[in-house]
Amino acid sequence: MLADLYPGFESRLVETRAGRIFARVGGRGSPVLLLHGYPQTHVMWHRVAPALAGEHTLVVADLPGYGESDAPEAAADHSPYTKRAMAAAMVELMEQLEHRRFAVVGHDRGGRVGYRLALDYPDRATCLAVLDIVPTWEMWHSMDAARAMKVFHWTFLAQPYPLPEMLIGKAPLEYMEWKMLAWNGAHTNTVFDPRALEHYRTSFAQPARLHATCEDYRAGQSTDVAIDEADVRAGRRIECPVLALWGARGIPVAGESPLTVWKRWARHVDGWAIDSGHFLAEENPPDTVAALLPFLRDHLAPST
Repeated sequence: MLADLYPGFESRLVETRAGRIFARVGGRGSPVLLLHGYPQTHVMWHRVAPALAGEHTLVVADLPGYGESDAPEAAADHSPYTKRAMAAAMVELMEQLEHRRFAVVGHDRGGRVGYRLALDYPDRATCLAVLDIVPTWEMWHSMDAARAMKVFHWTFLAQPYPLPEMLIGKAPLEYMEWKMLAWNGAHTNTVFDPRALEHYRTSFAQPARLHATCEDYRAGQSTDVAIDEADVRAGRRIECPVLALWGARGIPVAGESPLTVWKRWARHVDGWAIDSGHFLAEENPPDTVAALLPFLRDHLAPST
């Protein structure tokens, strides 16, 4: 049996247009939606959740296709794994939990869902914190040799079915753990709680979830970047306050300053590097909490 890393939190399974979404819910105060990245699950927030839950009601969700959420078949546009579809599912989740307005904190793929939610639902997001990403459009349009080597999985996972599924499926856990080792600042998976690693292994080893994660990246290469392109052309920007945090040895440092990039996408942005690799919330929880709590306090959503 997998360890419970959220003692005292409820488990909820909520029906949405993207299938059933699983979330852990706990804490008290203004609502905050926490969204994980690839190749992880909601468990990635377990080291920062206790501190955040002292001031906020946390909804710690699994994205569609990840963790314990449903992994439905993808449509031709790769929905429900487009960030627009995932954002809509998160809005449905929060509404069914009686949170109409809420803060969003997203790491990696969860950050991409978060900024899409802030753009598509400006009346829902009170503020947005993004961890170790720049927008998808920016990634594809700045894909020079250095960045391509760092994020080769973007082009690999976006290859048509079944190539990445077939190759990763031969050794899914070895692939997952190698990626996590390569992305963390110490280049050792001892930075992760062994109990959390078991959660990640259990999810990633399932063929349906491996396929869903590839659909997530296929959406990123096609539908997601097209949706971002429409916003760029229309001059649309994120209206709510944005906090951009990234690892000093993280993924977005191979290029233009992430803060400079986010200032093109949002009207009110602050941000800085954390002493970490890609996985800020697990590699350096004290500094991650120290950055998030004041930001969330300054932009409280109504508590319910």
